[in-house]
Amino acid sequence: MRKPVIPAAAAALALGLGLTACGSGSGSGGGDSDTLTVGATAVPAGEVLSYIKKDLAEKAGLKLEIKEFTDYVLPNTALQEGSLDANLYQNKPFLDEFNSSKGTDLVPVAQAYLPPMGVYSKKITDIAELADGATVAVPNETTNEGRALKLLAAKGLITLKDGAGTTASPADITANPKKLTFKELEPAQLPRSLDDVDAAVINNNYAQDAGFSPAKNAILLESPKNNPYANVLAVKKGDENDPRVGKLVKLLASPEVTKFIQDRYKGSVLPVTSG
Repeated sequence: MRKPVIPAAAAALALGLGLTACGSGSGSGGGDSDTLTVGATAVPAGEVLSYIKKDLAEKAGLKLEIKEFTDYVLPNTALQEGSLDANLYQNKPFLDEFNSSKGTDLVPVAQAYLPPMGVYSKKITDIAELADGATVAVPNETTNEGRALKLLAAKGLITLKDGAGTTASPADITANPKKLTFKELEPAQLPRSLDDVDAAVINNNYAQDAGFSPAKNAILLESPKNNPYANVLAVKKGDENDPRVGKLVKLLASPEVTKFIQDRYKGSVLPVTSG
């Protein structure tokens, strides 16, 4: 059953990071009104932001602090409650679903990059080798599960009913010729599940955290063409015109950041300008 369950240890770690990470926040985020405090997952968002902080922010007149989280809920909760000024880690369909289910009012202000979701396996090296009756682990969060199922459907492994959108679930599967079994897990647990399942559809950041290169190791990877899942910089509604946010938006779209993404991730994360 799909639910955004956060193990106690992960929640405690993320909360601790959210409360104690270096630097004070800005405006709604803390004490230093000149500093923009941005929440992020470690890879790729944290790495992209760290590059900006180290190499670009000072010249742009931006003081930037980064708070890293290990799950997909607390960065939005912290942004809504005011301990962050912005966050970078999620796509717009996930943000829309979060706002709808949690009653938050967070808004995207810029696309940053596309971290393509992929299928990984320790048992097979090609998606065509997936056997009848295989078990496939998928994220248990609404939009991430829908995204995973759409990836499998695009390859013809399953068929989803007409109108199944970003919140598609296994209940929306109308054809499953290989009789695949789906195991719904918290996204952070998916890399560890590979010893127990035939394949897993894993979010990009968790795949990279686990040492995978999506471009090299995924046996099926999303295409960037017309892909709605680019990660966005998000703020609380009303803060869209914050000049510090504007500076970060410009830096995220800069040629320097595009080159950093291309050089650092070598196709495992794609600049939004790459199509």
